[in-house]
Formats: sequence, C-alpha cells, structure tokens
Amino acid sequence: MNHKLLIDLISIPLFTGVIGYITNWTGVLMLFKPIRFHGFKVPGLKILFPILPRRVQVLPLIRYDGGLGWQGIIPSRADKMASIAVDKGLAKLGSISDFYRELEPDRIAEHLAIVAQAEIRGVVEHIMLTENPALWHDLPPVVKEAVHARVKQQLPGIVRNITDEIGQNVDQLIDAKLMVIRYFVDHPELLNELFLIMGKKELRFMQRFGFYFGYPMGFVLVAVLHLFPHWYVLPIGGVIIGWVVNYLGITMIFEPVNAVKWIPWRQGLLVKRKGEVTETYAQMIADRVITLQNIGEELLTGPRSDRTMQMLQDSLRPAVDRAVGPARAAVKMVIGSQEYDTIRSSVATEATAFAPIAFNDAEFNRRQSGKIYSFVAGQMREMSTEDFVDMLRSAIKQDEWLLFVHGGALGLLAGFLHLAIFGV
Repeated sequence: MNHKLLIDLISIPLFTGVIGYITNWTGVLMLFKPIRFHGFKVPGLKILFPILPRRVQVLPLIRYDGGLGWQGIIPSRADKMASIAVDKGLAKLGSISDFYRELEPDRIAEHLAIVAQAEIRGVVEHIMLTENPALWHDLPPVVKEAVHARVKQQLPGIVRNITDEIGQNVDQLIDAKLMVIRYFVDHPELLNELFLIMGKKELRFMQRFGFYFGYPMGFVLVAVLHLFPHWYVLPIGGVIIGWVVNYLGITMIFEPVNAVKWIPWRQGLLVKRKGEVTETYAQMIADRVITLQNIGEELLTGPRSDRTMQMLQDSLRPAVDRAVGPARAAVKMVIGSQEYDTIRSSVATEATAFAPIAFNDAEFNRRQSGKIYSFVAGQMREMSTEDFVDMLRSAIKQDEWLLFVHGGALGLLAGFLHLAIFGV
C-alpha cells in the first residue's frame, strides 16, 4: 500500500464522518436557532427585495428591511407552520366548539359566577356613577342595597345564559386558526419547544447519523478517487455525501409510514413512537395553546371581539330588565329610555372586567386543561398513521431543501479543505 493511499484511507473517512456529523448537527440548529432574526443591513437590499422571486423573499436569510443574516427555519415560519398545524392537525381533531364543550361550560359558568359575585358590586357602582351619578347618589342606601341584592340574585342565571350563548356561537366568535397562528407568532419559542419535545430522540439520532453514514462513505470516496484521480472528485463527492446524509436522516425519521420488512429501519423512527408523541402533542396543546385563558382572551380582545360584545349586550339587556324587576317602567320614566338603554349597554362592557380574572385563574385552568388533554389525546389515537405523519412533517417539509443544500455546501467546503491540506 503506497503512502498516498494510506493517508487517504485515514483522512478522507474521518473528514466525511466529521463533516457528516457537523452537517446534521448544524442542520438541526438551523431549524430552531436563533429565535429572532440576527444579521446586518446591506445597502441596496431593501430596494432590491421587492423584485426578488417570492421563493427567495421567504428565505430566512434576508428580510424586507434589507437585513442579511439568519433566523431559525421554524421560528421564521411561525405563521405558516401554525397554519399548517391547524389544517393538518387540530382541524382534524375538532372545531373550536368541540374544544369548548370539553371545557364543560356549566363548570365555567359556576366559576364565572363565583368570581362575578365578588366583582359585581363594584361593576354596578361604576356603571351607575358613570351613567347617572346624580340619581345613584340620591337613592336611599336601602334602595341601593336592594338593587345590589337583586343583581346578585340574578347573577348565576345571567352567567349561565352567557356561557350557553358563547357555546352556541363560539365558532362565529373565535377563529381558531387565527388564534393559534397569532399565539405562535407571538411566542415562536413555543413552536420550537413543541418540535423539540416531540422529536427529541429523532433529532439526536439525526445528528449521530451524520457520522455513521459519512464515515463509511469516505471509503467509497477513496475508491472513486483512486479510480479517477482528479482534483474535482473530492469536492463533488463531498457535495453528494453532504446532501444525501441530510436527506436520509430526515427520510428515516418520517418514512416509511407503514412498516416495510426489506428496509433496515422498517418504519419511520418518529412513526414508531406515535403513542408517545401523541401524549406529548396533546399535553402541549392543552397546556399552552387551546386553553381557557387563551379562549377567553380571544373572545374579549381577538379580531372578532366586537361580535362577543354584541352577544353580551344582546344577552344582558333582558338580564338588566329582570334585575330591575317590576320597577323597570318607573326607572325608565325617571332617567329616560335612552339613558336606560345606555346603562344596559354599559353592563356588557363592564361585565368583561371580571372575565379576565376568571379566565386567568391558574388552578381552574389546570383542571380544565386536563379535559382538553384527554380529548386531544383520544382523537389523535384514532388518527390514521398517514394523517399523523402528514400533520408532523408538513410543517417543515417545504423547507427541507434548505437543509439538503446546507449539507451539500458543507461537503463542498470539506472537499476543498482536504485538497488544501493533503493535495490531490
């Protein structure tokens, strides 16, 4: 064995193995890091950006403001990935009304009523002092207490009516897709966390696989190099190995969907853990995404919150009439019909004051999230394997080519580096 061949047999497999490992390790980092864009401004890029092809514009390499740098693929695609996650995953698990029913509206009504009992006195005082302070000041204390007592007596029925109305109209009051998208865009680190938790074992395997595949492929490259002793063999071989190592790593995680005997790993590594991944996914959705708190915030402050306010007004107008009772005609005569209607509308606005307190109750949220978890986990267990894989892979599939290009580029660099050190 000549000296040159010995050096190649030692150095080239080490190069391809190490580069394979680095390729997949940095590829995983590219998926998740950094969470926010990091880079620098390039003169003229802001002007050039609008005329670039759309496929280039969406790359996490550049920004519309002329920035050049990098943002993790998953955080940079938070809106699109959340949209796909809803379409492929949550939409198949149920509508927002299905989730709302799992939260047991009767229990929510009871909880809201308890919170409202402590808050309603201040709400009534604020409304009356705002809308008709002179009348409220002139009322004898015994009459004021009678008003408070009657409102408090009517409260459980009022709250139950509101939760029933929400349940019947929740699909019109909440856009579940927009809610999930906005939540993940505001919290891109949670999207990272979701993928990292679900695919922790597979991502770790993908990193190691870079070396396991790259090292033996180095010996193949040695054979090719000695059959065709040209300078370009190593760079081209590096590109092929770098590309293939990433391609195979991702393919082994998701494919084949169904077990195939003649394939060494039989079935996609993540697919084999469907049960475990299901539990993890369900827990994340229940604890962080489809929560009572998020539903409450969406109802009160989301893009369709005007519909919620209208529904509250429609529901609370008769409730105000019932609370005033037989004195309604006399009250309207004293303060005027228009002002009476204003007070009824104000009740809807002020009623939202105690809702955030109820929706933000951590202990109550924990109890309710258990129901969502059971529902999501149960529904996911019934998903077909094809739908399960589609749901998980679709979020990153459109950007896989970036990882393959990254692997090829590192392989090319490794080829030229070996040439610079050892020659042809």
